[in-house]
Amino acid sequence: MVKLSVVVPFFNVQTYAPDTLTSLRANAREDFEFLLVDDCSSDGTPELLERAARELPGAVLIRHERNEGLATARNTGLDAARGEYIAFLDGDDWLAPGHYGRLVAAAEGLGCDFLRTDHVSVTGRNRAVRRAPVARRAEVLDPRDAILPAHRTTSVDYPYAWAGIYHRRLLDRGLLHFPDGLRTAEDRPWIWRLHREADSFAAVGELGVFYRRGVSTSLTQIGDVRQLDFIRAFDQVIEETAKDRDAGRLLPKAVRTYCAVISHHIGSIERFEPDVARRLKEMSAGALRRMPGDVLDEVLPAMGPERASTLRALRRRRPASGGGTGTVEVAA
Repeated sequence: MVKLSVVVPFFNVQTYAPDTLTSLRANAREDFEFLLVDDCSSDGTPELLERAARELPGAVLIRHERNEGLATARNTGLDAARGEYIAFLDGDDWLAPGHYGRLVAAAEGLGCDFLRTDHVSVTGRNRAVRRAPVARRAEVLDPRDAILPAHRTTSVDYPYAWAGIYHRRLLDRGLLHFPDGLRTAEDRPWIWRLHREADSFAAVGELGVFYRRGVSTSLTQIGDVRQLDFIRAFDQVIEETAKDRDAGRLLPKAVRTYCAVISHHIGSIERFEPDVARRLKEMSAGALRRMPGDVLDEVLPAMGPERASTLRALRRRRPASGGGTGTVEVAA
């Protein structure tokens, strides 16, 4: 029986994949499988993965015939997963030895639907510990309660799929798949759905994931049109949350977070290509007009004068013909 399935998408990460694969070997167990999803890489990544499929215990190589993006690559791995537990890792990050064994032991001990963990953020030679924003540790909690309060950083502002482990019953309930085709922010609708619909979770202080920031091929570093997928991602968060039984309580948090991400992108608009910058403004204006007006009116004054002014100006922006449709590390 497979105890743990680890879904690991790769796309053009030949510089970093050796560290990732070496760390998987240091986590291998006879009851673990590693689903290596090559999202149609065009560099040396496929050759590295072919060798890993031969040499890494538990490795299963899956190839996409065309590039589908991170969300769809993760879904491909999920569809093939056989484990009692599911975990994720990105192809340019790495793990401490034995990390997954410790997570499985913690999850079995607590018996909850999913665990969230801290991680180490790595930028060049600099490392910083990032804590999951859950104060009570190693204690089973209600995920819905961890969404609020709206004005503070909460568990839904820490969306990283790889910072945790998930019981298979969530996969069977349809709660672990990502919105197909999203190039970025794919984890935002995902984490919100988990916290609205799962029954239990816990946070543990396991520091075993090393998250590599500043990678030149990462979409968080590239100012092209794919970044604008955050609009579609957060539209989904708003749409689904508006249908929730606690919509009146939860929508202010969803709207505030969406506004914070829009403000972040507008504040760094110079990194976008000119046409993408124009589309960013148009699409952000449309997103603000689509938000529940009464909730937006409640949220804006609490966001500070500078951000509120920027967002109000966007909201008043006249719609343009045409349009288009992108995760950034932003808390509300």
